[in-house]
Amino acid sequence: MDDDDDSPRLTLGGRFYMTPEGHARLKAERDQLMRVERPRVVEVVSWAAANGDRSENADYQYGKRRLREIDRRARFLGKRLENAEIVDPALQTQRLQVFFGATVTIIDESDVERTVTIVGVDEADMAEGKVSLTSPIAIALIKAKARVGDEVGVHTPRGVEIVEVLAVRYPDPSF
Repeated sequence: MDDDDDSPRLTLGGRFYMTPEGHARLKAERDQLMRVERPRVVEVVSWAAANGDRSENADYQYGKRRLREIDRRARFLGKRLENAEIVDPALQTQRLQVFFGATVTIIDESDVERTVTIVGVDEADMAEGKVSLTSPIAIALIKAKARVGDEVGVHTPRGVEIVEVLAVRYPDPSF
């Protein structure tokens, strides 16, 4: 496993599932780092180096550290993009069953209803209701081939929790 990549592995032949939107976001981040931020930091480091003693030059020290961070993140993003398996959920033909990219509404044993969208590990954002393909809820729903009305056991730190699937949706195809 690469030092820059400590995320969980749920891959297909070393490839990472990702939605087209997630792929575009990672690509935009890498482009921003390499085309905008890195050149700006290189300019500051060059200016700071020209000022003399580098050992006590905070601009130089910080700039070099920031360049390493940018390069490390850019390498990580490059590897992720290179090994991405882009799956467009809008093209899913079996729309009644839970697969990658599904937006699923569930209700738990406490009658708490929530809606989650299953996305790649780099796209997960609980604030937006996006859960990783490696999350317990996603694994349980996909493994069970869940459909509306199914009850599925989800392994959580508190034990197995039963959830009922209320709705399964996919984005509409854009053609």
